[in-house]
Amino acid sequence: DKSKRPVVFSFNGGPGSASVWMHLAYTGPKILNIDDEGNPVQPYGYKDNPYSILDVADIIFIDPVNTGFSRILDQNAARSTFFGVNADIKYLAEWLNTWVSRVNRWASPKYLIGESYGTNRVSGLAYELQNNHWMYLNGVVLVSPTELGQTRDRVSSAGLILPYYAATAWYHKVLDPSLQNKDLLQVLPEVEKFTIEEYLPALNMAGSLTPEKRKAIAAKVAKYSGLKEEVVLQNNLQISTNFFWKELLRDQGFTVGRLDSRYKGIDLKDAGERPDFNSELTSWLHSFTPPINMYLRDELKFKTDLKYNMFGPVHPWTQDRTDLAENLRKAVAMNPYMHVLTQAGYYDGACDYFNSKYNVWQADPGGKLQDRFHWKGYRSGHMMYLRKEDLIQANEDLREFFKLSTPKEGTPAKY
Repeated sequence: DKSKRPVVFSFNGGPGSASVWMHLAYTGPKILNIDDEGNPVQPYGYKDNPYSILDVADIIFIDPVNTGFSRILDQNAARSTFFGVNADIKYLAEWLNTWVSRVNRWASPKYLIGESYGTNRVSGLAYELQNNHWMYLNGVVLVSPTELGQTRDRVSSAGLILPYYAATAWYHKVLDPSLQNKDLLQVLPEVEKFTIEEYLPALNMAGSLTPEKRKAIAAKVAKYSGLKEEVVLQNNLQISTNFFWKELLRDQGFTVGRLDSRYKGIDLKDAGERPDFNSELTSWLHSFTPPINMYLRDELKFKTDLKYNMFGPVHPWTQDRTDLAENLRKAVAMNPYMHVLTQAGYYDGACDYFNSKYNVWQADPGGKLQDRFHWKGYRSGHMMYLRKEDLIQANEDLREFFKLSTPKEGTPAKY
C-alpha cells in the first residue's frame, strides 16, 4: 500500500561523496564484510544485511552529479548548475519531484536521510520541497550532522568540542581514574555541564581571567580531555582538533582518527601539530571501494568502464551563506506532521555529537518545536553503523522514528 509505506531518499555528503557509505553499510540490502567494530576483512566482499529498514520502507540511494557513476552529459552545462550549496538543493529538489511523479509515490510518507554534508543537503531540501514543490515530508534524519550553516565563532568552536575530547579520552583509557572508572554515559553529562556553565564563559573572558581562575579552568579541561594541564595552558585553554588528535596518544606513538577516534594512526615522527593522515578514512576506503564495484558491476549487472567516484570532482563548490538549520526549523514549523531525528557518534571529531545538540538549541531558541526534534547517540564515530551493535540499534531507531512520524489514519494535523 503506497499510501502507508514510506519512501526514504538517502544522501551522503562531501560535498562530492557518493551514496556508497549508507548504501553498503547501513540501511541497504547488503553490508560489507567487516568485523564487529568496523575494521576491514579480506577477502573483500559483502553479505546480506539482516538489519536493513527495507522491511518497513523503500530506499532511494542518490549519487549527486559527478559522484558514483553520475556524470554531466551536456559538457556545455555550467558547473554552477550543480556545484554549490543552493544549486545542489535546487536541482536535487527538481529530481525528487520528477521521481515521485514518475513512479506514483505522492501518497507515500516521505523521508530524507543525509549523512555529514548530506545533512546540509536534506535540511535545505526539506524547505525547498515544501516551498517550491509543495511536497510535504514526514521526517528528516540527520546522520552525523554538520553545523548546518550556523555560524560558530572561534570561542564557541573551541569550547563545544570538549565533550567529544572527553569521549575519545575515555575510549583510550587515558582519563583521570575518577572518570575512567565510570561508564561513558555517566561521564559526558558532567563534561557537557562544565562546557556550558564554566568553560565557554571562561573562553569568552580570555585575557581578563585571573591567573587563579585560568589555572582552575585548565585543570578541569585537562581532567576532561586527557591532556596535560601544562599543555592546556600553553594553548590558552583552546585545544584545536588537529592538535588533540596528535597529542592525546603522542607518548604512545599514535595519533587518533578524525572521523572516528577509535582508530589509531602511525606518523613519521611523534613531534608536530597534526596527524600525517586520517587513519579511519584510509580504513574505510580500504573496506568500501572493492565491494561497491563488485556489487554494482557483478550482482546488479551495471556494465560500464566509468570509474565509480567515491569522491568526485565537484570543486570549486559555491559556499552560499545559507542558514540551513533555520530552513529546517521553518520546514518543521510549517508542517505539523514533520519530525527530525539526529543520529550522532560519540567518537566523531569532524561532526561531533555535542555540536549536533547545540544545532537544535540554536535553531529553535524558543523551544516551541523541541517535541519534534529527537536525538540518538552511539558508541562509535562518524559512520556509527560500522559497529555491529550500533548498526542494529540505529536501524531500529529509524523504524521507531517512522512509526512516530507517520500519523495514524485519520489523525488531523493541528496548525
